[in-house]
Amino acid sequence: MGNTFGHLFRIATFGESHGGGVGVVIDGCPPRIEISEAEIQVELDRRRPGQSKITTPRKEMDTCEIISGVFEGKTLGTAIAILVRNKDARSQDYDEMAVKYRPSHADATYDAKYGIRNWQGGGRSSARETIGRVAAGAIAKKILKEVAGVEIVGYVKRIKDLEASIDPDTVTLEQVESNIVRCPDSECAQKMIDLIDQIRKEKDSLGGVVECVARKVPKGLGEPVFDKLEADLAKGVMSLPATKGFEIGSGFAGTVMTGSEHNDEFYIDERGETRTSTNRSGGVQGGISNGENIIIRVAFKPTATIGKEQRTVTSQGEETVLAAKGRHDPCVLPRAVPMVEAMVALVLCDHLLRHHGQCEVL
Repeated sequence: MGNTFGHLFRIATFGESHGGGVGVVIDGCPPRIEISEAEIQVELDRRRPGQSKITTPRKEMDTCEIISGVFEGKTLGTAIAILVRNKDARSQDYDEMAVKYRPSHADATYDAKYGIRNWQGGGRSSARETIGRVAAGAIAKKILKEVAGVEIVGYVKRIKDLEASIDPDTVTLEQVESNIVRCPDSECAQKMIDLIDQIRKEKDSLGGVVECVARKVPKGLGEPVFDKLEADLAKGVMSLPATKGFEIGSGFAGTVMTGSEHNDEFYIDERGETRTSTNRSGGVQGGISNGENIIIRVAFKPTATIGKEQRTVTSQGEETVLAAKGRHDPCVLPRAVPMVEAMVALVLCDHLLRHHGQCEVL
């Protein structure tokens, strides 16, 4: 299975939703980076279940343990292992799903590929796998901030047909965290909360879009041809559960523009730096960062596991119906924000280290 991600800053996640625990091994982290369990826990708390009425009610504190690679509060340069133990699994809720496939879930495809699956909570296809990504992302964020001053902020841009008005160049983490849906547009946020709560009561689910901005990204990150920065960003965020689409900069809206309308014209700023007067490229040109803000959007589908009765089949090929039990998010978007931020951080950190290794004269 594809459990690893990255080149120089490389992670491998492990664990199942209802197993003993989940976590990550990080290889390639530079030495002498100050990091603590408390710093990692801040990010995990943003991702954890049970944090509000519009998320899954599963009660997990997701307390992290650093079990290797850190000594006296600093990274050693060796492999870092982080573990989060599962505490509130209710495997009996999935008894019916042991033989019945959830529509649009990974149940059927896992069986088709491996001939076996962990049906308790979805196993590796559960969003609990992302705990390892978010933990590793916390360290990647720390490296990016200390080395290059990079700041990464994600937020909910749209849920169903409710779209917020947000300026990615100025939005702050405090604005994002000011409400339970993680939408900085307070008026739209309340409408989103009300809609998710309504859908939750109807035993259904919703999808939407997370937007993420990375500011102060150095010029020159990204490799020509196959390892273009936007290609790796797309792979990173599209490897998250429930993702269905990726845009950078103008995205699909750019397809209805002419070249003269879409091109980002250059100018020299007051510091003598080459800049662009607009940012329809989303901070990346030719697969390489240009120093402008990197702005991406990720589409998430409605949660597959819902309480409404649906037609399906069993693993023995018999037609049946399923009204799923268990505790599930009616909308993954609020908890997906730190997941998207983590994947953006992992990609940028990896490319920052690759750039220094290839292009910087020591």
